[in-house]
Amino acid sequence: MRHQPGYCSSAMKISPLDDFHKENRAVFLEHEGWRLPARFGDPGAEYEAVRSGAGWLDLADRTLLSVAGPDSAEWLQGMVSNDVKALGDGQGIPAAVLNIQGKILADVRVLRTADAFLLDLSGPLVPGVLEHLNRYLIADEVELTDLSAELTMISIQGRRAETALSDLLEIASLPADDLCHGEFDSAGGRVRVVRATHTGEPGFDLVVSRDRVAALPSARAIPWIGLDALETLRIEAGIPRYGVDMDAETLLLETGLDGTVSFTKGCYLGQETVERIHSRGHVNRKLVGLKVQGDTVPDRDDPLLDDDRSIGRITSAVASPRCRCPIALGYVHRDFVEPGSTVTIGHGDTGLPAVVHALPF
Repeated sequence: MRHQPGYCSSAMKISPLDDFHKENRAVFLEHEGWRLPARFGDPGAEYEAVRSGAGWLDLADRTLLSVAGPDSAEWLQGMVSNDVKALGDGQGIPAAVLNIQGKILADVRVLRTADAFLLDLSGPLVPGVLEHLNRYLIADEVELTDLSAELTMISIQGRRAETALSDLLEIASLPADDLCHGEFDSAGGRVRVVRATHTGEPGFDLVVSRDRVAALPSARAIPWIGLDALETLRIEAGIPRYGVDMDAETLLLETGLDGTVSFTKGCYLGQETVERIHSRGHVNRKLVGLKVQGDTVPDRDDPLLDDDRSIGRITSAVASPRCRCPIALGYVHRDFVEPGSTVTIGHGDTGLPAVVHALPF
């Protein structure tokens, strides 16, 4: 069966909370076709709110795809890199959608409910993923549905996120394990709560009806966090972002996202390449963390050098409050992936000394 289309517009997409953000004096930016808050004030204060307490994120640019039908478990097992058949209702796992060459079309979070699987992924990737998945729907009794017309997502992140969310929604027991989830009643209607981090700190995603999200209980003491602070937090956490740190030319095992792969579940699209690399014992390059000496933050695509030899490139970089120096994510040749390896970042006419660092920072 073919998918049912969801919310789509050729114009800039806006969050259901857009008016709320304006009232909170958000400064907006365009993010992959979406207008989302870059900051609500000082990004440094927003960063510290997550590190020491809790903060809200608007994840309106993420989409849920429903995979339902009698053949959904068997069919999806062959479409993603992790073992979805092992999931019970209320459980979830990270996975990837790969092409036949083993390259990444999307990184996804797979959530199992009583009657379907939900794929949580970046909204801009949905058209390509649906086109890819529909190509492999032949006689399978499977229905793919884009739920973005109905649902949106916000997230609470930080060391006090669990206590804060329990108090706000009056929920005594929240999902305990990574990507476990459940549905709860709230003033905004039924809410699916998923334990998930986007920052390296504890966190929970809330999946809620688009027309009821503004009615969810909120606390003014819990600030909203913009994309500027989120970018710093995710790089410190070593979380690669699709379209920045990986794309359709990236092999899955190059990213370090080893938790997205099952090596025992059997056949799936792209498995041959993944297994060949796994049996070889290494990839030719790998995404690593880098601590940069000095105060200069490198640029995306700055080359990584060993003397004058190119050995990789930078994908993301930021000035890190936690490390008190610039840090970066980048791909480096396999001879330099061990923590402590020294490299030089070519930045304009200068060279920035850097040291490979284990992730997360």
